[in-house]
Amino acid sequence: MGDPKRMRRTPITTLFMLMSLDGKINSGAGDELDPDRDWSTIDGVKEGLPHYYELEQNTDRYSLNTGRVMAKIGVNDRKKARKKQNIRFILIDRKPHLTEDGVEYLCKWLDQLFIVTNHKEHPAFQVRERYDNLELMVYDPEIDLEKMMIDLKESFGVERITIQSGGTLNGELLRANLIDYVSIVIAPLLVGGKDTNTLIDGTSITSVEELNKLKAMNLVECNQLGDSYVQLKYEVIKESYAKGD
Repeated sequence: MGDPKRMRRTPITTLFMLMSLDGKINSGAGDELDPDRDWSTIDGVKEGLPHYYELEQNTDRYSLNTGRVMAKIGVNDRKKARKKQNIRFILIDRKPHLTEDGVEYLCKWLDQLFIVTNHKEHPAFQVRERYDNLELMVYDPEIDLEKMMIDLKESFGVERITIQSGGTLNGELLRANLIDYVSIVIAPLLVGGKDTNTLIDGTSITSVEELNKLKAMNLVECNQLGDSYVQLKYEVIKESYAKGD
C-alpha cells in the first residue's frame, strides 16, 4: 500500500477538488470560464457550494497550485492586498503566467509563497529581495516534480500538501506517483464538452504496456453533504497493476 521509502522523502499529498458528476472541473473550455463564479449562478448547484468551501477551510496549510490558475483569478491585476492569511502556496509557474505585481500581491496576502519554475527570468526574481516569505525554487531545464517534493520536505520541512491544481498538472503528478489521497466534492451538475478540463488530464496512455500508469484506489469515506452534494475520499494504491504471466 504505497512505497515507504518515497513516503519518507516526500510530503503526504491529497488531491482536493470540486467537480461535476461527469468529472469536469470547469464550466467549459476557455480561461474566461470559472466554476467558483459560474456554478454559483446555477439553481440546484449554488445552494450546496458552501459545503465545499467549508471543507476547503480545513485542508492542509500548504496548497499546491499553478501560476496559470492564479493569473486566471486575477492576482496580476489586484492592487489592494487582502488581509494576511496563515496559508502557504506552492505555485508551479513555467511560462510564466504571474507578473511582478502578481507575485508581490501574493507575498502580501500569504504567510509563505513558493514559486517553482524553470524560467530563468521569472518575475519572482525581481521581488524576492523585498519579501522574506518568498522562496524561489528553480529547476533546469525542466521541473522535476518528484525532486520538487523531496526538496520541499527536506529543505523546508513540508510534511503535507493539498493539491488544487488543474487537470494537466494533476495528470503529471499522477503519472509521477505523487498523489497519496484523493478528496473529491461532487456537485449535482452535468457539464459535458470534450475540451472541458477534467480532474485528471494530460497525456493519455496508448498501449496495454502502459496500464501500470493507471492508479486504483481504496475508498476511505463517502459523505453526503446536503443539497445533493457528495464527498468521496480515497487512498491511492501506488502499485495496483500486475502483468500476467
